[in-house]
Amino acid sequence: MAVPSPLRWRLADDDGGQPTLEGLSEPIPGRGELRGLEFLHVRARSVVNRVPTSARLPFRYTINAYRGCSHACAYCFARPTHEYLGLDPGRDFETRIIVKVNAVDRVRAEVGSPRWRRDLIAMGTNTDPYQLCEGRYRLTRGIVAVLAEARNPFSILTKSTLVLRDLDLLAQAARRTRVRVDLSIGCLDPDVWQATEPGTPNPLRRMEAVARLNEAGIPSGVLIAPVLPGISDRPDQVEAVVRAAVEAGARSITPLLLHLRPGVREHYLGWLAGNRPDLVAHHERRYRRPYAPAGERRALAALVRRLVERHGGRARVERPPAAPATCPPPGSETAATQLPLL
Repeated sequence: MAVPSPLRWRLADDDGGQPTLEGLSEPIPGRGELRGLEFLHVRARSVVNRVPTSARLPFRYTINAYRGCSHACAYCFARPTHEYLGLDPGRDFETRIIVKVNAVDRVRAEVGSPRWRRDLIAMGTNTDPYQLCEGRYRLTRGIVAVLAEARNPFSILTKSTLVLRDLDLLAQAARRTRVRVDLSIGCLDPDVWQATEPGTPNPLRRMEAVARLNEAGIPSGVLIAPVLPGISDRPDQVEAVVRAAVEAGARSITPLLLHLRPGVREHYLGWLAGNRPDLVAHHERRYRRPYAPAGERRALAALVRRLVERHGGRARVERPPAAPATCPPPGSETAATQLPLL
C-alpha cells in the first residue's frame, strides 16, 4: 500500500496540552526488513505528552516513541490512533510503524527544561515501547538512559521480553529513581495467545521476564489484560496466570476485562466474525458501551484476590479502575484508559 499523498504531519501538543497532529514536516518512508514492516520516520516537536484530565489516569505524562504495533493484538485499544493519521487501523496499524526518530533528543531537552518538575512518565500507554522495531531503533533504551540520568521516575508497560535487553540499564535507573516495569499477560493458553496476539513473545517467557526483573531489583507486576469474554475468562485460565505470576514474584496483579472503544469495537467484532462467530452476538449485546459492567469487573478482581491467597502470594491485587466519564480523543497517545501503573 502506497503512502497516502500528501502525508505530512508534525507531532506536537496543542495549547490545551493534548497530543495532536498538524500538517507540517514530511515523514521519510523507510522499508523494514522485519516481517514486512514499513517504518515511517517523523521528527517530533514534542515527545513528552500530557494526559487529558478526562482520562482519569494515575500519571500525568506519557512518552510513546512509536505509533502502530507489530504485536498485532486483535483487541488493541490503540488501533484508532492510526486512523487519525489517515492510515488503516487494521493491517496498517500492524505493519506501518511511525518512528519518532528524534525521540531521545527531545526527551533530553524536555526533561532538562527548568520548567520540568520530574513528574512520573509512563511508557507503553499507547503502543509497546519494546515492540519489534525497538531492536532496530533502540529509542526506548535511549529514553530510559536519559530518564535515569535525570533521576526522573518512570514506568513501562510491555508485552515483550526484549525489555530484558535493558536489564542492566533499568536496574541502574531503579537505584537512582522510582522505576516500575509491568508485563501484560492475559492468558497462558497457547491457542488463545497465538490467535489473539500473534506478534508477541510466548506468555511463559514474559512471566520469566517478570521474575528476572524483580530479581534485579526492578519492581515488576502482571496485568492480566485483557481478559476476553468467552475466550480467556474461564476460572481455570485466570488461575493459571495468577499462579504463574505468584511464582514469578509479581509485585502486583491487575485483572482487566476487555473494553471496546469506538473503532476498536468494529475491528474486534470483525475479528470475532472470522475466528469465533459464535461470540459475535454476545459481544454486540455486551458492548453497547465501551466497558464491561462494573459488577463483572469487581467480580473478576475478587476472583483474582481469592486465587492469590490460595496460591500463597503476597502480590497486591489492584482494583479495576472506574470507567472514565469520557474516552480520550481518537488521536490521543494516552488512549490506555485502563492502565493503573505505579
